[in-house]
Amino acid sequence: MAVQVLVTLDGTVLDPKLPLLTADDLAAVRGDGVFETLLVRDGAAREEGPHLARLARSAAMLDLPEPDLDRWRGCIAAVVEHWVGKDDFALRLILSRGGESSGTATGYATGSPISATVLAQQTNGLAAVTLDRGVSSDAAERAPWLLLGAKTLSYAVNMAALRHAGRLGAEDVVFTSTDGYVLEGPTSTVVLATGRTLRTPPAEAGILPGTTQGVLFRAAERAGWECEVGPVRAEDLLTADGVWLASSIRLLARVHTLDGEALGDAATGARLTTELQQLLAGA
Repeated sequence: MAVQVLVTLDGTVLDPKLPLLTADDLAAVRGDGVFETLLVRDGAAREEGPHLARLARSAAMLDLPEPDLDRWRGCIAAVVEHWVGKDDFALRLILSRGGESSGTATGYATGSPISATVLAQQTNGLAAVTLDRGVSSDAAERAPWLLLGAKTLSYAVNMAALRHAGRLGAEDVVFTSTDGYVLEGPTSTVVLATGRTLRTPPAEAGILPGTTQGVLFRAAERAGWECEVGPVRAEDLLTADGVWLASSIRLLARVHTLDGEALGDAATGARLTTELQQLLAGA
């Protein structure tokens, strides 16, 4: 996504085409930092509070300085104010450990248009593959230094997984644990429906707590759905009435094909997708 707006944490609006980071900034050198991505719709950042809370949680996991959330709120407001156009856009917050020599944290936010691919997946759904993430479902508790469940800038593995999926003819990935449990997507939370029950894997499995999934579950419960957070076996995806990837920008995209096999009844999946997308839109 091409950056159209760039605002530093002190509220300074910069030209996004000019360099910002120093050559030794640890965001670039080591991916040592955290980020959040918010959807801006109708001039307002959706779920700003939960995103800022998750930014603070990720920063604590990396032993970064505690974010000044009031300054980040001001930064968000500045990006929204300087956005040109009426369309939805993606607002990204980046907090780096900063320059290796300076030791001063770097914080900034960007505004970028939403890609046509993302919009198409909202409407048409997508094909995904399951990939072994190489960790067990209890790795987060046993090995906290792996930073499972933190939204870090170290996304090289996630991007490699997406490229691998592309080589297999798919568009996205569902990560699984070595002991056969569903984890998450590279940039999304997995949600599945069986009857009128929605399910999603627990954060304790070492996954990022999903802000969009949280909004969806609250709205669905108000509409009479049962919502459960608990272990999901990989084979559960094959028997579900619907499987979706939920994320802040894409919101909800149905997985219509998994590992080359069609999932569920197409008409049922389409109907449920419409219903859940409407619940999200109204939340």
